[in-house]
Amino acid sequence: MKVERREVALSERAETIRQLLHSDGNRLGLISSINGSQLISLVLSPNEGTAVCWESPLQTKQYHSLVPVISEAHWFERTMWDMFGLEPENHPRLKHNLLHEAYPSSLLPLKLGFDSSVDGKSEGTGDNTGSGAGNDSGEGIVNLNGRDYKPMAVRGDGIYEIPVGPIHAGIIEPGHFRFSCLGEVIFNLEIRLGYVHRGVEKRLCEVPWRKQRFLVEAAASDSAAAYALAHSIAIESLFDRSVPQKAEFLRTISLEIERAAMHINDLGGLAGDIGYLAISSTMGRLRGVALSMAEQLTGSRLQRNFICPGGVIFDPCLKLRDIKNSAHQLRMSLQPVMTFFMSNEVARDRMENIGKVSARLTADFGLVGPAGRASGERYDARQHFKHGVYPRIRVPVAVETDGDVLSRAKVRIAELDTSLFLIEQLIDGLPEGDALVKLPDSLPKNAAGLGIVEAHRGELIHLVFTDGEGKCSRYAIKDPSVNNWTGLAIAVRNNLVSDFPLCNKSFGLSYSGHDL
Repeated sequence: MKVERREVALSERAETIRQLLHSDGNRLGLISSINGSQLISLVLSPNEGTAVCWESPLQTKQYHSLVPVISEAHWFERTMWDMFGLEPENHPRLKHNLLHEAYPSSLLPLKLGFDSSVDGKSEGTGDNTGSGAGNDSGEGIVNLNGRDYKPMAVRGDGIYEIPVGPIHAGIIEPGHFRFSCLGEVIFNLEIRLGYVHRGVEKRLCEVPWRKQRFLVEAAASDSAAAYALAHSIAIESLFDRSVPQKAEFLRTISLEIERAAMHINDLGGLAGDIGYLAISSTMGRLRGVALSMAEQLTGSRLQRNFICPGGVIFDPCLKLRDIKNSAHQLRMSLQPVMTFFMSNEVARDRMENIGKVSARLTADFGLVGPAGRASGERYDARQHFKHGVYPRIRVPVAVETDGDVLSRAKVRIAELDTSLFLIEQLIDGLPEGDALVKLPDSLPKNAAGLGIVEAHRGELIHLVFTDGEGKCSRYAIKDPSVNNWTGLAIAVRNNLVSDFPLCNKSFGLSYSGHDL
């Protein structure tokens, strides 16, 4: 989709953005910068299906933080501090988000003119790079790099801390969780990420645009279809090109298969943490059916190398009847399993009133996807922004209001059934014609492109800028997990330590999607 670019003075930025976000239906998409010499604030208007990128030129590296008036901005501003060296004044809890102690303080990977081959080695090399690394306490660190990290201290008689990670007992990605507890009750959870930061956004500006899709698909593998679709829409909007209707249908089928597979995975994980192994093992088997559908459609269980700028790589028409039958059988198989799961009193008791997030905090921190809709938030990008057959074809929005683990499970169950039914309908209504159009070899100059997709975790944003030579000057990605990690920290407060796995699984967040 096209994104309108407007300029707002730095002195007027906070009030302008605040007023826009208090307008009916508007929401904050992301905050970042193109090269460190300006701030960009993407404001979405879902009711109109439009977006405006507000740009504020910077004279210095300091600017006034939006966090005191817009809570959701806190995570974006921490990332800009790491990537561009831009310092938000009056940020209530400014900490490094992606770059840890082992990185030299001079490393500003996305700032204009930064040369990693020179600046990245200017300090902190040798033995100094390890000073304090792996010690999250912040105490006794001799850190010559200026990237010390001190978690929030919770004081009081009987308060103790439980550090967990970043290395975990299992094949999962790294993240550090620091619990401040009184007895078995969690008072605060500090979440520290960035351990799998790979410089994806910087690399996307270094490779030819036709090769970008391979890197995009690998950025967060469990969302490969959603990432490929958001990327394709952003590139197509740069060229102001549309794709054939048949490609739109096939893209949507791919997206919904991915949503179904991941919802099955998350519900199975939730049952496993409760100890309901019959449901957990059954969901593991049924997820295999969804992944087989993905392989039939795209040739890959993770659906790589299918969706591309211009449409889809190939037409899988010969496999569609089998995919429809599999979707129908899977939907029929899931219904009694989910009924059995939700009717079990022990399972409901473990999920009900656990990990609650209020509607007010959900709105303040911009929670998206099932996590937001479980707390009464009705926002679903499929209802508003063009991607695939959406919003031309409407889907019901699954909403719960209690904001607990049970509500997040109910939302996923409803969305899972909708996705499988929709796959059947799309295959029946698939139009004839081509599924791919050729795009020009060179990107347009001084342009901006935007792709917004409702991934299985929620709103996914890809924002692309080109320079005066037609080269990609900035590729910004906002994974839905960026919105929702704060929601997890809120959810576990005043819950038992033993309830954290349930809260964590009910959000089902992505480390790699955050640590781009």
